[in-house]
Amino acid sequence: MKHSTHSRRMRFGAAATALAAASIALGTAPASAVTGDPVAGTTYSYSAQVVVGDHDRGCSAALVDPEWLLTAASCFADDPAASLAVPAGKPKLHTTATIGRTDLSGTAGAVRDVVQLVPRTDRDVVLARLNRPVTNVAPVALAGSAPSAGEKLQFAGYGRTKTEWAPLALHSGTLSVDAAAATTAAVTGQDGAAACMGDTGGPVVRTTGAGPELAALTSQSYQGGCFGIDPAETRTGGVVARVDDLGSWVTSTVGASRITDFNCDGTEDVAVADPKATVGGVTGAGLVRIVYGGGKGTDEINQDLDWVPGAGEKDDWFGEAIATVDYNEDGCTDLVVGTPSEDLGGAADAGMVDILYGAPAGLGTGTVKNAHFEQGSGTGSIKAGTSEAGDRMGQALAAGTTAAGDPYLVIGVPGESVGTVAGAGDVYYVHDGTSVAIDQDTPGVPGGVEAGDAFGSAIAADANHIAVSAPHDAIGTDVDAGNLQVFDQKLTSDGFPTPLFGLDQDDDAVSGASEPGDLFGASLAMVPYRTSSEAAATDSVLVAGSPGEDLTIDGVNKADAGMVNTFDLTAAGSFTQLNWYSQGPGDDDVSGTSEAGDHFGQNVAAVNTAPREVGTADTLKMAVGSPDEAIGTTVSAGAISTFSLLGTPGAHDKWIESGDGDGIPGASAAKQYLGVSLHYTGTALQVGMPYGPSTYGAVYSLPMSNVTAGGATAAVTAYEPGKGGLPAAGERFGYVVR
Repeated sequence: MKHSTHSRRMRFGAAATALAAASIALGTAPASAVTGDPVAGTTYSYSAQVVVGDHDRGCSAALVDPEWLLTAASCFADDPAASLAVPAGKPKLHTTATIGRTDLSGTAGAVRDVVQLVPRTDRDVVLARLNRPVTNVAPVALAGSAPSAGEKLQFAGYGRTKTEWAPLALHSGTLSVDAAAATTAAVTGQDGAAACMGDTGGPVVRTTGAGPELAALTSQSYQGGCFGIDPAETRTGGVVARVDDLGSWVTSTVGASRITDFNCDGTEDVAVADPKATVGGVTGAGLVRIVYGGGKGTDEINQDLDWVPGAGEKDDWFGEAIATVDYNEDGCTDLVVGTPSEDLGGAADAGMVDILYGAPAGLGTGTVKNAHFEQGSGTGSIKAGTSEAGDRMGQALAAGTTAAGDPYLVIGVPGESVGTVAGAGDVYYVHDGTSVAIDQDTPGVPGGVEAGDAFGSAIAADANHIAVSAPHDAIGTDVDAGNLQVFDQKLTSDGFPTPLFGLDQDDDAVSGASEPGDLFGASLAMVPYRTSSEAAATDSVLVAGSPGEDLTIDGVNKADAGMVNTFDLTAAGSFTQLNWYSQGPGDDDVSGTSEAGDHFGQNVAAVNTAPREVGTADTLKMAVGSPDEAIGTTVSAGAISTFSLLGTPGAHDKWIESGDGDGIPGASAAKQYLGVSLHYTGTALQVGMPYGPSTYGAVYSLPMSNVTAGGATAAVTAYEPGKGGLPAAGERFGYVVR
């Protein structure tokens, strides 16, 4: 059909829908009308109703992944008739989706918030991320071929019918394909069926022997026969937006690692801690600097701001530990800040932690600005605790979401006394408005509390598991040998993560042997891992550094050379060691040579660049810092070694030092401690250099190719005080980066 020749143009079905009318009295049974028939049972259960704002607009959608809908961009466009352009990131208006509820008066399926939009620029299509997965509705698969002329497709939607403005039932009808174009197809409704306002974005499916396949989304229609449309309009034709050719885009988008996005605009942001910085003339008060992506400026977060708890005091070291998570599930990343050196009520270094909430205008600009955690206040076990000298609450942090989508925070308190046992240490697991305390006397946790264990010194966690280390734990008579405990994210009836097992180097299944000063578990990292026998990433790979490990190299003992162990933590609750890593002798296939005092493994980082896919040597990566590595005669210049987490250590390793062309500028210099600050994103290794050579410190974001064996060298992004909008001030900029 040549739509431009008609006096009445087609309408976007979602445009100007007044869903406030949904509150009027409706018939007890939905009307069967020329605009479609009510859907019975679970047919089209992957369909969703989307409500934008305070019933400003309504449209339909299809669940294509447990966390994602495909729907029409026109549902979110300011004026769909003028432009389909939709900004990426958080929707402008609060948006809810009801998925898998073909009868809206029932309770089936799930209700979620839409927290992120990823639009296409070439058609009326947008991917919409939900605040947490839908686990009781099966997503629909995308079709693999274009609609063809004469083909009959089925559509479904929650829009108007012939007699109802806001029906409670999903309805469906048949469309016949007139012709397909590059991104659209012209269709005509059969037997009087037509897409109405509110149907926009709804699924248009091809039925096959294997089940339904999503071929397109409803986009525009003449809306003949729809409630409120001129009775003279009888045409049931329209245009659908093709999605059959979007499989790779959908897969890459939904499977990508989540980015840090404090202002929820779809562009990656960076937080850089400078805990030794002077604030308001107070030395060592500490701050965190934010660089908003897309050239949207920088920000400084410190305790002298009226929305940040506490006040800048000498040697607080605000930002000594930081983490990120969308804790309130609004689509904006939240910044978790640990201040373990905070004095509270006369208790030196008692420590505290804050969640600082992201918002569209930046951190701290939303209605709710923070959540504060200090012992003796709040809820749960944290409220039951007491802030005491040397607790160092917040020295270690881990944050994320479980496989079910529940946000959590794990707070290390390594100086905590457990009963009368000084410095035994514990951690707080914070979720769902409460907290529980875990120590080595918690039921099910192996071992026992001992003075100075410092349980909670390092923490790593992902959607499946949690690991907590006690690097100063004595194994037998070997002081500071170290151990760690592993937990399942599935909670017990008491609300605790489920204890699984402990690990130390006296275990026959762990490389090495427990020796004094090994500090096994002093650094930890963890990533989700999908094995070839699993349908999802239900395992985890755990990385544990032992920077105090002594190694015998060519018959000579090298004290504190350091090593790293990696483990596969299974969904069944067991573990298998994958590998152990060291620099080894100079003539092996791993770059570098283990030398006394290198402290290889003092810091570790890991990433899975394709967490939905079966893990490979290319997608699972690890970086190991050796901050006291001597380069030639230059002491403590530092170095970084990168490896694959799968396969033999030497097959994929790469050596990185200052000035070697991988992106760290300048020449190696004494006491720069390269490798002391490492963090992976989904696309880069962020390397903090708080000890120079830059006057105030710096961070270099090295593209993944730069830190992968055989990869090409690409341009590096540098964050340095005095450049790019960052003030020329600081003491340890880059101490931690997220």
